[in-house]
Amino acid sequence: MENLAKEMREAMLKSIENLKSQFNTLRTGRASASVLDRIEVDYYGAPTPIHHIATISTPEPQQLLIKPYDRGDVKSIVAAIGASDLGINPVNEGNQIRLTFPTPTEERRRELVKVAKRYTEEAKVAIRNIRRDYMDIVKSEEGVSEDYQKRIEAELQKVTDELISMSDDVCKKKESEIMTI
Repeated sequence: MENLAKEMREAMLKSIENLKSQFNTLRTGRASASVLDRIEVDYYGAPTPIHHIATISTPEPQQLLIKPYDRGDVKSIVAAIGASDLGINPVNEGNQIRLTFPTPTEERRRELVKVAKRYTEEAKVAIRNIRRDYMDIVKSEEGVSEDYQKRIEAELQKVTDELISMSDDVCKKKESEIMTI
């Protein structure tokens, strides 16, 4: 019972880490290789992440340069990026691919903020579900005094509030990053 809050905190921190990784895939106007993490290329019949078959560099703040290890993969990488929801047209330069990230419009930045808030709300729901599961464990424990049970529940609620606040802080940081030109 003593380690319950610690276990719950670790489980909730995974939700925060997942939120941060989702935020990394949001395009903010600055080039970041993490926006390509969800895009997979058909590589010899198997879906493969781009970073497994190419090097990705940032020659300028708003550009990514993709250099496939095998020149024959250029077309499939261009096709995968074109079919993605990035909204960027890849430029095939023969043996490499250049992606130029335009500065998002005010409207697009507001849309991205809404997406960030949705991701944050999903993380909060996951955190609350974890709390509920651990509260159920406390309630189902046999031979525990009601005072002790209430004290453990209060401790679990305190941890939950802390992590909900942490997810809000992560969201505010991402919002300011998105809205900064």
